[in-house]
Amino acid sequence: MALFHVRMDVDIPRDLDPEVRAETIAEEKAYSQDLQRQGKWPHIWRIVGRYSNISIFDVESADELHEILWGLPLFPYMNVEVTPLTKHGSDIK
Repeated sequence: MALFHVRMDVDIPRDLDPEVRAETIAEEKAYSQDLQRQGKWPHIWRIVGRYSNISIFDVESADELHEILWGLPLFPYMNVEVTPLTKHGSDIK
């Protein structure tokens, strides 16, 4: 498994049709919750005061993460920053 720290900043256009906006947000929630249930998205935190989050993904590879991120319904409206993680030498686990 590979761990990734991902920051997602969302910027939905203000002139997007409200119905399309609501549908896209609902699809995003369902998609992300399914990935959480699968264990691929074990952590998600809201960044206070922003439409942003910091997440940890636990996936097989960078390619799998790429596919997951591109599948996000809100992806066209996101700025995404990915940082691969590895075990720290001082970790006692």
